[in-house]
This record gives sequence, structure tokens and C-alpha cells, in this order.
Amino acid sequence: MSGLLALLDDVAGIAKVAAANVDDIATQALKASSKAAGAVIDDAAVTPKYVQGFQPARELPIVGKIALGSIKNKLIVLLPAALLLSAFAPWLIMPLLMIGGCYLCFEGAEKVYHLFKPHAPHADGHLDAEGDPTHLEEAKIAGAVKTDFILSAEIMTIILAGLDPSGSFWFKAAALALAGVIITVAVYGSVALIVKADDVGLWLARVGRLSVTRALGRGIVKFMPVLMKALMIIGTAAMIWVGGSIIIHGMHELGLHHPYVEIHHLSEIAAAAMPKAAGFAAWFMTALCDGILGLIWGLILIPIVTKVINPLINRVTGAKSAAQH
Repeated sequence: MSGLLALLDDVAGIAKVAAANVDDIATQALKASSKAAGAVIDDAAVTPKYVQGFQPARELPIVGKIALGSIKNKLIVLLPAALLLSAFAPWLIMPLLMIGGCYLCFEGAEKVYHLFKPHAPHADGHLDAEGDPTHLEEAKIAGAVKTDFILSAEIMTIILAGLDPSGSFWFKAAALALAGVIITVAVYGSVALIVKADDVGLWLARVGRLSVTRALGRGIVKFMPVLMKALMIIGTAAMIWVGGSIIIHGMHELGLHHPYVEIHHLSEIAAAAMPKAAGFAAWFMTALCDGILGLIWGLILIPIVTKVINPLINRVTGAKSAAQH
């Protein structure tokens, strides 16, 4: 009997350790995921455009296919790559993170730039009378999954950098996988709600028995364009802020301590000026400086990317296509 009790005590001890590990993994995953807020918000803000122009019945299936592609991006491609990087070349994580930060600054700054200098109108992505809706849907999904891959790579790298470096290989794998799944469900669950909200509003406005219900439906329909615009603004601001923060912190860790030191000094001044809200004041000043510098760097990158990097990529990919044919 005593042997059985000892065995049960050992099992209980193992269960407690396992539960603690699971709790630690979940805590690390959620903490690290919060640092990827800018890319996550932008992912949620960008995706709805890929279902515009399709029949309402096809919207959720398209979102589901994009979400499945996002899961594959994160778990099949990016998760193994991140783990290999962490195991064999951890010194590469920060430079790659900074490259991702440059991408976020560039994307955000480009959106700001095009507010003042809009793109010339073009017709791609719209279904003409002779177009194939199935082919268009597949093309839209493929484009969305490619965009998701870039954002997911940045998200997974940010999460990896936010994990405890002393954690084991399997701990990091579990935390990365859990964070990837949580983010994907959150992003594409939100996207599904966003793209169907106007349909719900129309339904309530049409069949609601009470006047307040019909008014609510009409309000939802009117509010959705405002929400979409707000999401784009928030997503753009978050991209620039997070991108600038990544680059400034990366420079500091690589030994280039300016402008990190100056921003930290300004945050201390702001905290001292508002002692009752010192934490918020310090955070706001830091975020403001990160965002301003991120926007400036992004604007600098626009001509470099559009005039140098993109033409080189197009030349290489075009040469490969010609060689294959």
C-alpha cells in the first residue's frame, strides 16, 4: 500500500511539474506575442481587402483558406527555421529582426506617403465580365498567403527574440507554436467578424422586429467603413512604432547606443514631469520617439526599395523565369 501511495505521490509531483511547464510555456508565448503587436494589427488590417468584390457566401471560405495558409507558413516553414536559427546562429536573430523592422518602417511610411501622393488607379484585382471567379479567388488567396508569410516571418522572429534564451529547444518550439496558433486564430477570427459584420447589420436592418434592432443593424453598416479606416490607421501607426523600436533597440544591443540613450533620457524627463502617471508618460515619450524615427527611416527607405531593391529582385526573378522557359 505504501508503494502505491509513493507512486501516486510521484505521479502527482510529475503532474505538477508538467502543469507548471505548460503554464510557463503559455505565459512566455503570450508575453512574447504581445511584442509583435504592430505586425499582428497590420495583418488583421490588411487581410479584409482580399475578400472584397466576392459574393458574401465566399467570404468566410476565403478567410479560412488564408488562415490555413498562415498556419502552414508559421508551423511548417517558419517554426523550424526559427528553431534552427536559435540553435545554430542566435547571433543572426537581432540583425534579421532589424531587417524586419526596416520592412515594417518601409511599409508604414509608404502608406503615409501615399496618403499625400496616391497611387495611379489600376484595374488589377477586379473581376471583369469575362473573368474566371475561381481563378481570381485562387489568385487572391495566393497573394494573401504570400503577404502573410512576410508578416508571419516578422511576427515569429519577434516572438523568438522575446522568449527566455535559457529555455530548452522543446520549450521554445512549444512556445513558438502556441504563439503562432494564438495569433493566427486571433487575427483571422477578427477578420472573419469584420468581413461579415456588414452582412449581419443588413440582416438586422431588414428582418429586425424591433425598431432598436433595425437601427442597430443600420448603425453597424454605417460604422464598418469607419472601423476599417481606423484599423488601417492603427495598423500603420503600429507598424512604424514597432519597426522603429526594433531598429533602435537592435542598434543599442549591437553597440550603437544612439539614439537609444537620448530617447531613454527623454522618457525619464517625461516621467518626472508627470509623477502621477510616470509609467505612461515614459512609455508614450519612448513610443513617440520610436515612431518619429521609424517614419523618417521608412521615408528614407522608399526610394532605396523602389528604385534599387525592387528592380534588382524583378531582374533576378525575371531572369530565372526566362531560364526556366
